[in-house]
Amino acid sequence: MIQSETPIHIRVVYDNVAYESGYTADWGFSCYVEGLEKSILFDTGGDGTILLSNLKGLGISPQDVNVLFLSHIHGDHVGGVEAFLSQNSEVDVYIPQSFPADFRKSVEAAGARYREAGDAIAICENAYSTGELGNGIKEQSLVIKTAKGLVVITGCAHPGIVEIAKTAKRLFNEDIYLVLGGFHLFHKSDDEMRNIVDEFRNLGVRKVGPCHCTGSRAQELLELEYGDDFIKLGVGARIDLE
Repeated sequence: MIQSETPIHIRVVYDNVAYESGYTADWGFSCYVEGLEKSILFDTGGDGTILLSNLKGLGISPQDVNVLFLSHIHGDHVGGVEAFLSQNSEVDVYIPQSFPADFRKSVEAAGARYREAGDAIAICENAYSTGELGNGIKEQSLVIKTAKGLVVITGCAHPGIVEIAKTAKRLFNEDIYLVLGGFHLFHKSDDEMRNIVDEFRNLGVRKVGPCHCTGSRAQELLELEYGDDFIKLGVGARIDLE
């Protein structure tokens, strides 16, 4: 399939910190992807009121969203689902197949359609789920094919950020332009972080945008290693892929 040459924009909707004033920061993560065949809201953060407020501040209407992509079941990523679906239930909700039956029922009760991701599946042209990964906390990540390379968006990277990147590389056999989202590296030592950077380099990861649960020390080391290719994120941050 041809890689997207249409400008793709990613806006951070929910994060622990605000990139710009005027938005509410809170523990959790969500971002909005536009410029593909379908507009995608990745995760919903932990609080629906904050999610909807930040969306409004960014000029994004819930009705603009075609796909709700949920990385994993933790409350700081799915806590805003009910509030979002109350504003727009005409969406396809992509969930890992391990999500509990009660969650599926709540999605259907709201009038939305859920789609389970066990193995890797296409969301729309140039956008894919890695499929459900991990032996403990199950999680899916979003992979976008662009003219610059693969963009991988993670929720918390519970299966391991390197493992997720390796999966994206294996699925599409392309270099990775950007990995962004929660990397879950707050428990890693400096030596372990350097090994992760080496793994990223071997996979062709050109840029990183760590946020949410990555950890402050891990972010410092990634910024030191990546320099100008380190992207600072927070609510209101915008990434343009052209």
